Amino acid sequence: MSGRPPLPPFTAETAAQKARMAEDAWNSRDPDRVALAYTEDSRWRNRAEFITGRKEIVAFLQRKWVRELDYRLIKEVWAHAGNRIAVRFAYEWHDDSAQWFRSYGNENWEFDAAGLMRLRFACINDLPIREADRKYRWPLGRRPDDHPGLSALGL
Repeated sequence: MSGRPPLPPFTAETAAQKARMAEDAWNSRDPDRVALAYTEDSRWRNRAEFITGRKEIVAFLQRKWVRELDYRLIKEVWAHAGNRIAVRFAYEWHDDSAQWFRSYGNENWEFDAAGLMRLRFACINDLPIREADRKYRWPLGRRPDDHPGLSALGL
């Protein structure tokens, strides 16, 4: 597979581009599209689940988006160095009983030379919220460029 720019080593600008690309892919809720950003043998820790490889990534995301309905995500770079990026994120979703949640977390990413993520470690906490307290109300899909990010929203 050819490279997936931007490539490491990351600058503040290219780390932000990589985070926005990841946000856009996850907001598509298309497991196959998301999985293409990872190496064939990518390893994840997502909460207490350990995942290896694209096939498991796709299966995980399929399960996730059956449970986490109307999912909308914002990511923000926290730090970067060399081939690593740390992001913080928050996403909103509801379950099949219409209970809304805002899930907060941090991810540590490590990329190969071609710009594919080979390691992803995610820690996530879920906060039940009222529908009226939602902050992410854009149409499903990519977050509009003029929608505030996490810092601007006070998250």
